[in-house]
Amino acid sequence: MELPKLASPATLTTARLELRQWQPGDTAAFARLCADPDVMRFFPATLTSAQAEQMANKIHGLIAQRGWGFWAVEVIGLQKFISFVGLHTPQPELLCAPCVEIGWRLDKSHWGKGYATEAARAALQFGFDELGLKAIVAFTPAPNKPSQAVIRKIGMHNTGNNFNHPSLPKGHWLSEHVLYASRVTFKC
Repeated sequence: MELPKLASPATLTTARLELRQWQPGDTAAFARLCADPDVMRFFPATLTSAQAEQMANKIHGLIAQRGWGFWAVEVIGLQKFISFVGLHTPQPELLCAPCVEIGWRLDKSHWGKGYATEAARAALQFGFDELGLKAIVAFTPAPNKPSQAVIRKIGMHNTGNNFNHPSLPKGHWLSEHVLYASRVTFKC
């Protein structure tokens, strides 16, 4: 799969949010978010500060390289990191690979305000309109009903192709993942 590259990192703006390249001050806020057991409830574990920093550096690097990715999100006027939302290429061992996925992680103090949905819609539109992608997928553990609700709100449909995530042991309570797609014609 040939991935589109932009000349410079894209910034997306919605009515309330800005999706932008990561800045040095975002890493500490991201580490706090990833250490929060409520935020990380549907992940195998919380992340240490070092793990979160490593992940933030990788995300930043991918945006610098391609011009798009998991953007840092801030509420316009607050100028403070609240989450990441965007597009990513998941590991090749996944059922749907090669593909581009949409994903997010939001600080719990901003839950219930529609920010994840608003930012995800902007990222989805960018993927189709600016990157020319034919399909975008989303996947989440089967118990993660809040993320599935956001996925449906942005217009994606359940493909019926649940799969066991290759990074988790079979039988782990989070191993079964539900696969959604943006286009009805998407095939695994």
